[in-house]
Amino acid sequence: MQPAPITKYRPFPAIALPNRQWPTRVLTRAPLWCSVDLRDGNQALAQPMSVEEKLEYFDLLVKIGFKEIEVGFPSASQIEFDFCRRLIEENRIPGDVAIQVLCQCREDLIIRSCEAIRGARHAIFHLYNSTSPSQRQHVFNATRDDIKAIAVQGTKWVKQHAAALVATGTQMRFEYSPESFTSTELEFALEVCEAVTDIWKPTLKNKIILNLPATVEYATPNIHADQIEWMATHLTRRNRTLISLHTHNDRGTGIAATELALLAGADRVEGTLFGNGERTGNLDIVTVALNLYTHGIHPGLDFSDINGIRDVYERCTKLEVPARAPYAGELVFTAFSGSHQDAIKKSWDKQKPGTPWDVLYIPIDPADIGRSYKAIIRINSQSGKGGVAYILEHQFGYTLPKLMHKEIGRIINDLADATGRELSAAEIHDAFQGEYLARTSPIVLEHFKSSERDGAVTCKASLTLEGKAHRLVAEGNGPIDAFVRALGTIPLPKFEVLSYAEHSLGKGAEARAVSYIQIKTERGRSLFGAGIDTNIELASIKAIVSALNRALAKS
Repeated sequence: MQPAPITKYRPFPAIALPNRQWPTRVLTRAPLWCSVDLRDGNQALAQPMSVEEKLEYFDLLVKIGFKEIEVGFPSASQIEFDFCRRLIEENRIPGDVAIQVLCQCREDLIIRSCEAIRGARHAIFHLYNSTSPSQRQHVFNATRDDIKAIAVQGTKWVKQHAAALVATGTQMRFEYSPESFTSTELEFALEVCEAVTDIWKPTLKNKIILNLPATVEYATPNIHADQIEWMATHLTRRNRTLISLHTHNDRGTGIAATELALLAGADRVEGTLFGNGERTGNLDIVTVALNLYTHGIHPGLDFSDINGIRDVYERCTKLEVPARAPYAGELVFTAFSGSHQDAIKKSWDKQKPGTPWDVLYIPIDPADIGRSYKAIIRINSQSGKGGVAYILEHQFGYTLPKLMHKEIGRIINDLADATGRELSAAEIHDAFQGEYLARTSPIVLEHFKSSERDGAVTCKASLTLEGKAHRLVAEGNGPIDAFVRALGTIPLPKFEVLSYAEHSLGKGAEARAVSYIQIKTERGRSLFGAGIDTNIELASIKAIVSALNRALAKS
């Protein structure tokens, strides 16, 4: 890197727009969407999609609900041309879907593109040429007038050669892109767009699409919004124009730039699923659409099976959706932090059907996009008591007493520290069972029976303590009290029962009961035990033995 002061780079100039309106606006509706996965996205792949993969991908886009799909650059290669023809000839395009083709301002390419879309019911002809100063100087060695003339002549050719398609029933729409719009002087971009519009002569029913691309992202999102609002307020036929966005992500702010540009007056958005595209990628339509959804605006696209969409995307593109990608990433509905886990659990438990979604750290209900609740909390050494309790309750049915959460959380954290990795739900369950339910040393309960007479409960128990057999008999005001008194007759540390909780584990006649008992030893240590049995009384006795075995193991 160049040391300060930096002279190699310069800030992007601000836009003179003193009365800008977009900062105070609120989005209230979804834009028109156009997928460019099969063109812009496909050309960015190290291994472009095969025809069969493109057909599968096209079907996916239709299923999601896209009504405008850029299917390729048919004048660029025979494969692109044949794909377009196959869509039309095999009647694969629904009646309410328009296919879009991209073309440069050359007559031979325009003729070829018109041949490719012959017979289509709805088509968008997307014409473009570069307009920025750097493109004019370094690539074309052309003046402003030269560049405008290219755009005007290209539009004339499209109008001329598309006439035969319109005559045979194709509903033809026209889109023009001043490539590198955001790097072009605004007044010149406007001049070119107005000249093109003069030739096309749009109507209120058949508006022209002026696509204003951030071909390379150079500026902050607010400047992009200013550029779009400037154009929207200076176009002479705004009511006959759809302003379209096509942002890239070189600065990592393509989504923000798009959202602010929608506030600035844009009507339409071009992008790809999960942001696939050249360099750092195109706009991620999934994210923008679901951002709208979480603000109560239906995007008009269906992402209710986001996992299935991701599967098709990854199979066809050979790319992977990053684990932290918004909404679709593997880890976006997980929480490793203990405090986050606790907050998620508490707020989730208070979420009522029919009320606005308000679960902490999770801005969308995972079920709305086909995600599973099971993976919301995952456990590693940074996790806390709430997360562990959530796993044990929601995957295995153990509703631990609140006071027990801290204890089990510490045990699982120690295990995660020892392994140095994330723990699976099965490992957490195994650790819980090993710590509380499977201990048989130094006390082994062999037999327990209680009976009641005149308000008093008598218990009879057989157990071994460090291999020595003991037969116990005692009375109390209940089975637990009687058993605690009976244990006081053999050489065990004195203790008292502090709390007791129980619930059923499972449903039906075969359901078992689980009991949790907290004891306090004569040394002042408090700890829990747990027991399971089809008999609730015996489950509580097992819980006492569990707590004592834990106390003796740690003494």
